[in-house]
Amino acid sequence: MSQKRDFYEVLGVAKDAAADDIRKAYRKEALKSHPDRNPGDSAAEARFKEATEAFQVLSDDDKRARYDRFGHAGLEGMAADPGNGDIFSHFQDIFSEFFGGGGGGGFAGQRRRGGPSRGQDLRLQQRLTLKDALLGCKREVPLRTPAACDDCSGTGAKAGTKRRQCVACGGVGQVSTSRGFVMFTQTCPECHGEGSVVKSPCTTCNGQGAVEKSRKVVVSFPAGVDNGQRLRVPGQGMAGSQGGPAGDLYVDIEVAQDPRFERDGLDLVTRAHVSLVEAALGGSVHLDLPDDTAVDVDIPSGTQPGDVITVKSRGAPRLDGRGKGSLQVVMQVEIPKTLSPRAKELLRELDADLQKHSPKQERNKAEKTA
Repeated sequence: MSQKRDFYEVLGVAKDAAADDIRKAYRKEALKSHPDRNPGDSAAEARFKEATEAFQVLSDDDKRARYDRFGHAGLEGMAADPGNGDIFSHFQDIFSEFFGGGGGGGFAGQRRRGGPSRGQDLRLQQRLTLKDALLGCKREVPLRTPAACDDCSGTGAKAGTKRRQCVACGGVGQVSTSRGFVMFTQTCPECHGEGSVVKSPCTTCNGQGAVEKSRKVVVSFPAGVDNGQRLRVPGQGMAGSQGGPAGDLYVDIEVAQDPRFERDGLDLVTRAHVSLVEAALGGSVHLDLPDDTAVDVDIPSGTQPGDVITVKSRGAPRLDGRGKGSLQVVMQVEIPKTLSPRAKELLRELDADLQKHSPKQERNKAEKTA
């Protein structure tokens, strides 16, 4: 029994190759060894199957990780058998790029486009307050989109009937014509690429398989979500065609600005206004946080304007639930704009006392004594 070659060697790429490089390498090998281009060449067909199996594994993140760790043994029961002709069907979309979507009679020309297909994904934006983003919440998101027709289950055919294979293209969805040695392929004009037609259309949806409906989707926003992040809600996108599965709904999160707090990663940043006396003598400031909790922040004596006091574990929660960021409190010392005569007198006395005991004055005294 011959031993399988390394999949990276088969495609001629490095083990740290990017997904796009793997795809390009496979396309190059497939173009060279494809059975349609090498009729009767069993060696070329074997190389094509080998490259296809390698691409099937290396283009799948989970399979590639298992292969990198355990080699071929780690893929038992996962990777498709390269000897099975059905493996070609997994890669028909990639060949449509460089075989023009179909051929005259080989593999590329046998791609069937009819049957159920997955619906398109939807994307919308949802605005949250900072409180909702920190605590997490559930929101009902209104949607008005085409949905599968209940009367025909999305097939477009009248109840009790079925879609029929298009006779013009034989269910392929494409028709081909040859001009000399060149084969031209185009979408079938009878079925519009579906591969099947409706003889008795559903009266509710007029054979479209979908009707526009209003609905509401409940979206759960986990505690700690941040501005610019995206949530995926499976199966809540556009309805699939001919009874196929629906696409997904993607929700882009926008967190509204808060008048008192800013978010910096997992940290919350705010400003605390303290008096000149509090900054000099020390004290504390009480802060109400956006998550409906409160904290008393100790202010050390001698605090300077712009100093930052960090309070751990009072910031935004991690999405995995393992702890929180910090609260960063920027000290903003309030300097009075108007003073009474008595206050001015006291400040002058304070300034004189501070000058008397300043480090410069102490050094001058020491020098004179010496």
